[in-house]
Amino acid sequence: MTSFLIRNAVGILTGLNDTAARAAGDIRVRDGKIAAIGELRPLPGERIIDASNAVVTPGLVNTHHHLFQSVLKAVPEGMNEALAAWLRLVPYSYWDRIDEEALRVSAMIGLAELVLSGATTVADHHYFYSDRYEYDPGDVLFETTARFGVRFVLARGGATKGRKFDGDDIAPVPVESLTKMIDAVAATARRWHDPSPDAMRRVAFAPTTPTFSLGEPELKEVASAARAMGLRLHSHLSENMDYVAYTLANYGKRPVHWLAEHDWLGPDVWFAHLVECAPDEVRLLAETGTAMAHCPQANARLGSGIAPAATLDALGGTVSLAVDGAAANEAADMASALYAAFAIQRAANGVGATTAESVLRWASAEGAKALGFDAIGTIEVGKHADIAIFDLGAPRYFGQHDRVVGPIVSGGEARVRHSFVGGRALVENYRIPWLDLAQLDADAARVVGKIAKKTSETEEKTRAIG
Repeated sequence: MTSFLIRNAVGILTGLNDTAARAAGDIRVRDGKIAAIGELRPLPGERIIDASNAVVTPGLVNTHHHLFQSVLKAVPEGMNEALAAWLRLVPYSYWDRIDEEALRVSAMIGLAELVLSGATTVADHHYFYSDRYEYDPGDVLFETTARFGVRFVLARGGATKGRKFDGDDIAPVPVESLTKMIDAVAATARRWHDPSPDAMRRVAFAPTTPTFSLGEPELKEVASAARAMGLRLHSHLSENMDYVAYTLANYGKRPVHWLAEHDWLGPDVWFAHLVECAPDEVRLLAETGTAMAHCPQANARLGSGIAPAATLDALGGTVSLAVDGAAANEAADMASALYAAFAIQRAANGVGATTAESVLRWASAEGAKALGFDAIGTIEVGKHADIAIFDLGAPRYFGQHDRVVGPIVSGGEARVRHSFVGGRALVENYRIPWLDLAQLDADAARVVGKIAKKTSETEEKTRAIG
C-alpha cells in the first residue's frame, strides 16, 4: 500500500526555498517515493487519497525531544522556575522514578502527540543511563517508535561528571566513565544504526552538554569516536547565560568558539537551543554548517529567551525545529512549535524576520538536513514519500484568503487527515489506527499516580532522616 495518488489539495508546501516553496496539483506516490507532481489523471485501479480542503506538506521532522518527560508535564514544583531550578526540581529529581513501564508509556504519549501533529521523523535526546535501571532505555525507545512507524534517531546522551545545580536535594546524577560511554554508544549503534539515506533507525552520540557533562579533554575523544563510528554529534548548548558564564570563566571563550577548538562544529553536528549566541557565534555556526534545533516553546516557557534562528537562517545556516521535552513544554507537538516559531521570531526581530514558508522549511527540509536524512524533507520527485495532509476544516481556518499557510499561522490543535512515511500510512482519517487513546490516557494516569506515590515516599523518608 505504498502507491497512491493524492488529489484535490488546496495547495502544497514543498519545504523548498523562495519561489519553489509552493506547488499545486496532485502527487503520485509509487513504491514509497514521489513519482510525479502536477495535474495528474488517476491510473486504472490507482488508490486515491482525498486532500480536498487540506494542505499537503512534507512530513515534519522534530530534531530534539525528551520522550521520557511526557509523564512529567506540569510538575507543580517546576512550573514557575527558570532553567537551573527547573532541571533540579523536575528531570533531575524524577529520573530515578521512571521505570520501564513509565518510559514506554511516556514515549507512547509523546509519539502520539507528534504523529497526530504531522511529525514523521523524531530525534530523541535521552540522557539518563544508570546501573539502577533494569532495562535499556534505548531498546524501549526503538521498540516503541517502531510501533508508530516513524523514522527515529536516538541521540544517546549521558555524562562523565555530575552537574552542580542551585541546590543539592536531588538523587545523585548517573555518570559513567568515558570508555564505558563510548562502548555503550558503539553497542547501541551496532544494534540499531542504519546509515542508508532512507533509514528508519539511527543513532547519534549526544552527551547531555559539552560544558557541564564532559571534562574538557574528553571533548575531542567523543567527537573522534562519533566520527569513527559514522555517527552525528548532538547536545544542548547555550540554552541560557549559565553556559556562557561557565565557558568564559573557565576557558575565556564563549561556548561556540570554545567548541570550535575541540572539533565540535561541522555539518555533522546539531545543537538544541542556542539561545545565547553572540553575532560572531551565529556566523561561525553558519560558516561551519553546524545546525540549530530551535525550541521556541520550551525556551519561552522557562524564560530562557529567543534563539537567533531567523538570523542563522538569513546567513544560510541550518535551522531545524523541535518541541523539546514535555516537562518544559506541555504542548509538545509540532503544530504548536510551528506557530510558536513563526510568532516568536517576529516578536523578537520584526515582521520581516521570517515567513510561514520558511518556518515550514525549518520543520521539514532543514530538519532532515540536520539529521542527515538526504532522501526526505521535501515534496519533490524522487524523494521518499514522507508526507502530511493537514485538514482545514476547523473554524480557525475559515475566512483565510491564503489558505495554504493555515497550518503554520493559525496555531491550535492540528487536524492531520493522513500522514505517511515512505508511503506507509501513520495517520488515517485523523487517527493512528492501532492506537487506543482512551487506554493510553488510563495508562498515563496510572503511571503518573505511581510516580507521585514514589515521590511522596521519598519525601517522607527525607523528612524522617532530617
